[in-house]
Amino acid sequence: MECVLPSETALTWLPQAARLYLAHTEGGCSLRELARIEGCHPSTVLRQVRRVETRRDDPLVDQALARLGAQARTALPPKEIPPMTATMRIDRPTVEDATLQREARRVLRRMNEPGAFLAVARDMEKAAVLREGPDGHTSRVAVVDRAMAEVFALKDWIACRSRGRVTIYEITTAGRATLKRMLAENEANKNGQADALAPFGDQHRDWETASDEKAERIRYNRAESPLSILGRRRDRDGKPFLTPDLVAAGERLREDFEVAQIGPRVAQNWDRFLTGSDRGAFQPGSGPCDGPRGARERVASALRDLGPGLGDVVLRCCCFLEGMEQVEQHMGWSARSGKIVLRIGLQRLKLHYERLGERAGMIG
Repeated sequence: MECVLPSETALTWLPQAARLYLAHTEGGCSLRELARIEGCHPSTVLRQVRRVETRRDDPLVDQALARLGAQARTALPPKEIPPMTATMRIDRPTVEDATLQREARRVLRRMNEPGAFLAVARDMEKAAVLREGPDGHTSRVAVVDRAMAEVFALKDWIACRSRGRVTIYEITTAGRATLKRMLAENEANKNGQADALAPFGDQHRDWETASDEKAERIRYNRAESPLSILGRRRDRDGKPFLTPDLVAAGERLREDFEVAQIGPRVAQNWDRFLTGSDRGAFQPGSGPCDGPRGARERVASALRDLGPGLGDVVLRCCCFLEGMEQVEQHMGWSARSGKIVLRIGLQRLKLHYERLGERAGMIG
């Protein structure tokens, strides 16, 4: 008894979960047999199959799976052969991989613009990318084939926002990450760079340039800290979940935490090199470990003020850069409750720094 998955060479763009779903529903492969082929537990295959099944409420996903399922049924051997010995073969899609990459860069870039969305009407071969301007006027910025839009939906690059005679789609987080990776790969190819790992790292980066008194331009990654990610999310009222002052308080604690990890200074002290004739001279109370020691005292003071619970979540999220799901699992909290506790902790931390004032001793 042999069960064969849909050929990966025939559908290189087809997600793994969709391949397992088609092999189970159209090819007659059992979940245990699929798990044996994939080398995983049957519950893992079951979750992927169920996830694809629940997504069939999406019109584009349902039409894509129906089309692929029809191709699989026509490619199956006669009925007298047991279904478990059948080999599913699905013809190559009408779009090549190069076309898919090119269309994805063009369409996802447009959908990533503010106020942009994809509109698909019933029985129409084309889908339109529309963008709503500040004055409420809607303009068409791109057109894409319906078959290509089905591929986007099946790969979870776009998600259905509203259904009706005209179905509205918007770009997902996975779609934005894919767009970043494609643009990074395209830029690397233009520059002749052969680093294959850079595009996957670039999809998690959100570069920002800021001005500083000491340096004209500072380039940093806004997506490095979980606080920056939560600061860009909106609540039901459309306001940021974390206000900029709360994010600044968390980054202030992280800066002290990083300074506290620095060892004793063994080279010359350049702090007062440009301050006068006594530059480089020894200052009372400024020993070789004064910087890290002072930072450790400030971190300990802030955590003592927050107390247990609030101090734990702030330390793990701001200093250890742990995600909310990881913090909730470690603390034994329910899902989506950690960010509420984090916001309360950051509010307390902000009050702590306001009470300290100039005594906070920040280096920034």
